[in-house]
Amino acid sequence: MLGVLYESYAHPITILSTLPSAGVGVVLALIVTRTEFSIVALIGFILLIGTVKKNAIMMIDFALDAERSLGLSSRDAIYQACLKRFRPIMMTTMAVMLGAVPLAIGLGEGTELRRPLGISIVGELIVSQFLTLYTTPVLHLYLDRFRLWGHRGWRLRHRRYHIGRLEPDE
Repeated sequence: MLGVLYESYAHPITILSTLPSAGVGVVLALIVTRTEFSIVALIGFILLIGTVKKNAIMMIDFALDAERSLGLSSRDAIYQACLKRFRPIMMTTMAVMLGAVPLAIGLGEGTELRRPLGISIVGELIVSQFLTLYTTPVLHLYLDRFRLWGHRGWRLRHRRYHIGRLEPDE
């Protein structure tokens, strides 16, 4: 679906590359708090995959729009995307994370059930947002270069293959 939206496989790979950092965040948070991985913690992880992915989509979508409409280079476009999308990304992250803090602190009845959910949400957001804000621009640049390199190579091979038919002198 993302490949159709962006007319490329490079950009969806960049967006989906943020998801492993979310898993690392959940595992680290559960290890630090000495909480076992349970179904409720897994639900917290699945719950926030959309939020983490949405933040990467906001950054990549803004960069691609800046490349197309403003004619910016890939590097300048992702730099502008980082500057312009930082506040909305952080606002979303902080709203969800601060909403999960009462679950993570967990005082009162039923704490043993809710606490892993809050811990996984807070850990996932802290680690994934930190890594996403640094790795998404780097991966975008590398995969965009790779995409352009592959496209340029395909054009050269395609042109060499058809040169004999286009030029009657040979």
